[in-house]
Amino acid sequence: MHPVAHARTRPDKPAYIMAATGETVTYGELDRRANQGAHLLRELGVGRGDGIAIMLDNHPRYLEIMWAAERIGAYVTCISSKLMVDEAEYIVRDGECRVFIASAGVSGCAQQLGPRIADLARFMVGGTIDGFESYEAARDAQPDTAVDDPAHGQVMLYSSGTTGKPKGVRFPLPEEAFGAYVSPLVGLGRALYGWAEDMVYLSPAPMYHAAPLRWSMAVNQIGGTVVIMEKFDAERALELIERHRVTHAQWVPTHFIRMLKLPLEIRARHDLSSLKAVWHAAAPCPIPVKEAMIDWWGPIVHEYYAGTEGNSFHAISAAEWLTHKGSVGRNLTTITHICDEDGNEVPPRTEGAIYFEAPGGGRTFVYHNDPDKTAEGTNRHGWTTLGDVGWMDEEGYLYLTDRKSFMIISGGVNIYPAEIENLLVTHPKVADVAVIGAPNDEMGEEVVAVVQPRDMAEAGAALAAELTEYARTHLSHVKAPRRVDFRAELPRHDTGKLYKRLLRDEYWGKTPVTGAPTPDRAAAGQAA
Repeated sequence: MHPVAHARTRPDKPAYIMAATGETVTYGELDRRANQGAHLLRELGVGRGDGIAIMLDNHPRYLEIMWAAERIGAYVTCISSKLMVDEAEYIVRDGECRVFIASAGVSGCAQQLGPRIADLARFMVGGTIDGFESYEAARDAQPDTAVDDPAHGQVMLYSSGTTGKPKGVRFPLPEEAFGAYVSPLVGLGRALYGWAEDMVYLSPAPMYHAAPLRWSMAVNQIGGTVVIMEKFDAERALELIERHRVTHAQWVPTHFIRMLKLPLEIRARHDLSSLKAVWHAAAPCPIPVKEAMIDWWGPIVHEYYAGTEGNSFHAISAAEWLTHKGSVGRNLTTITHICDEDGNEVPPRTEGAIYFEAPGGGRTFVYHNDPDKTAEGTNRHGWTTLGDVGWMDEEGYLYLTDRKSFMIISGGVNIYPAEIENLLVTHPKVADVAVIGAPNDEMGEEVVAVVQPRDMAEAGAALAAELTEYARTHLSHVKAPRRVDFRAELPRHDTGKLYKRLLRDEYWGKTPVTGAPTPDRAAAGQAA
């Protein structure tokens, strides 16, 4: 159950296909190139437990590099191709990476980052720039035989920390003999979605996200074929399902919304009968959207709820969901508990903090370089949390009612308000700021900055545009506010605590903010 085994038995079978170009990499080619990449990383001094960072768009070399690092026991940190140079540098340094590999598609950020990480080996795929060697040329100079002592590596992806800075979620390296370790997603894929070696899996999302990356690598383990979209397009996704006879795929609700908005004649034009099971996650799916997808595709639209931390996996089938609408399912890997503020378990249908118990210890993780964050996510029972709030019914079905630390999920992308607030408050014209997620029909949520300006007379479209540009200069565009609203004063306690819940509830049409003016819509700024 490893790509090495499939390279021996079916070397000519496609391991993955790039959607736009049609470039196909077979299991035999993947194995040889991964071996070459492994030799290169070893030559650069990367050993078991060391880290490398990759910052690539959805490029044909992505999975190849992942499998190269995987066979020398390295930790691979995948960095969003949308990050700005400060953000990327922080992750590279915090992850203690020894090698940085970028793609030509992110050459602008890489060009700025290069001098800051001059002590690291730096490579680029799909081209070169000053300070970066060609990864392909360096790889091709290496032997394509296996390294002498292969060992399983691990992915270390970044989540949010207590200060708004991202934190790496680090798992122990697998101890199994090389080739014996099987991703837990393989078993879940078989049990829940009918995975088999003849499966064709469509990956429509960026590979630097946990789910697209891990599901695609699990498909490679089982011997299926991955079709990788370089960029999501609703009609193109339907075309690919028909062309490649796709059997399985994972989505986020934004994908569903965009496909449902296609004209009916386009939706009906494509043969989707090859689909056996699809699933969605990453963000709550509006009930009407999911109902529409089940009406269109049939009872093959499944859902799961999990986190990068891997401390639980809730799943629900389409049939179950139709009788438990709004639920994210039952826990298949650990035990879910709903707790009050004192850590005591509460009765069914009572809202509380969601915790997970791993019998016998289970799969453990830590937040890299942040023991406080690790401890913060564990209660007195030893149960861990993602920081979410919800309730369970009498059958054990979980329903989410809040997001961890007011995290914003826009189009399936996690956005952490503290990072944006910490930046905007440094602007000379800002006295105070709160960043929240507000409803957005297409993206699920959009980033809204509620700003208390130093001079209320300056509140207006010009200042909103200035703050938006300020955010875009320092942060990736996905984090920049889509809207800036102004208030003379934000709702804070005398101790300085911000009542962000009150602000968020108002934007979601719940309880109005007591003693605070409503947002000045005339003075709101729209970000493109």
